[in-house]
Amino acid sequence: MHDATPGLAEALAEGPMTAYVGFDPTADSLHIGNLIPVMLLLHWQRAGGRPIALVGGATGRVGDPSGKTAERQLLDAATIEHNLACQQAQLERFLHFEGPNAARVVNNYDWFQHMGFLDFIRDVGKHITVNYMLAKDSVKNRLEHGMSFTEFSYQLIQGYDFYHLWKHHGVRVQMGGSDQWGNITTGTELIRRLGGGQAFAVTAPLVTKSDGTKFGKSEGGNVWIDRTKTSAYAFHQYWLNVADADAARFLRFFTLLDRAEIEALEREHEGDPSGRRMQRALAADITRRVHGEDALATALAAAQILFGASTRATLESLSVAELEEVFQGVPTYHIDRVALAAGMSVVDLLTSGFLASRSEARRALAEGSIQINKTPVRSEDHRITSDDLIADRLMVVQRGKKSFALVYVA
Repeated sequence: MHDATPGLAEALAEGPMTAYVGFDPTADSLHIGNLIPVMLLLHWQRAGGRPIALVGGATGRVGDPSGKTAERQLLDAATIEHNLACQQAQLERFLHFEGPNAARVVNNYDWFQHMGFLDFIRDVGKHITVNYMLAKDSVKNRLEHGMSFTEFSYQLIQGYDFYHLWKHHGVRVQMGGSDQWGNITTGTELIRRLGGGQAFAVTAPLVTKSDGTKFGKSEGGNVWIDRTKTSAYAFHQYWLNVADADAARFLRFFTLLDRAEIEALEREHEGDPSGRRMQRALAADITRRVHGEDALATALAAAQILFGASTRATLESLSVAELEEVFQGVPTYHIDRVALAAGMSVVDLLTSGFLASRSEARRALAEGSIQINKTPVRSEDHRITSDDLIADRLMVVQRGKKSFALVYVA
């Protein structure tokens, strides 16, 4: 909890309420930075309230200035519709859509597409003063460098969303990150002025990492929910590698483990920090809920390939695409299929792009540090055949614990 408008506790004491969170279609996937508002909706539903996820078919055409130093690039209608469909499918993984407090996904384009500009500025705009809008941080922080009327109007459009949902769906609470406070309270003000009703704002802090770097970013950019953008392995690794100081917080923010379980993990971690029990529990819980049990198994198998004892069967349990993701950045080279069929020695294989010389290859074989597809090879007389190929197209060559190469057959 970061902030809430007065009277929320008293209203909740009267019984469960309906709350919503808005998501703008700036990309065709949510990223883990979106998980805080998703978790707000999930906890709301678990506590008996009804959650609504709003996808911004209308607001996505405008662009939210909150927390931005420059105007967003506007997207075309086809891109927005594609992004909306992808995000809606992802939101449906987290919430329950059956039962007395079933979740619902709505699109604000449904009520804005038939509203004319003159109707909007007459029926909505007259109720909010320019002075009120200028006082919002999302506007004040941009005035020095300028902002378009398009972005200036965003808080009115989001405010009307809240009013529409209050009037037609009984929504009394809007939730979001702390940077959304100004937009949300514009909605509570519209509800008071247009409808004579009372509604509430609830915000959560924006998540930061203990080292000061931005949460949700990896070396490759955003950590996405879409598995084609961020593999299950990379997703799992992100959580597995968070600092100890962050792991305890993130267990509370992003998992459904109860307080006793989290405190038990903290005690176990204090007794054996090298075991990284908090990180392993965090990574397993989130990967399972976002991608499923099979994806978690794939991520664990991938980690075992790189960092633990594994076999060829472990390699073959992954698809070629997953193997390529696991070994992203390692050297790759190609060998000729005809040469392979004619009978290729392991020394020829190793010197086709992995090791610098035949003498180095023989020395590595003699010291027992070479593995082909996780199978140790020690004799320089060993012959490589098509039976050594995974999916009839590649081999994983390894020297020692950390030196790998992918060998493709062309």
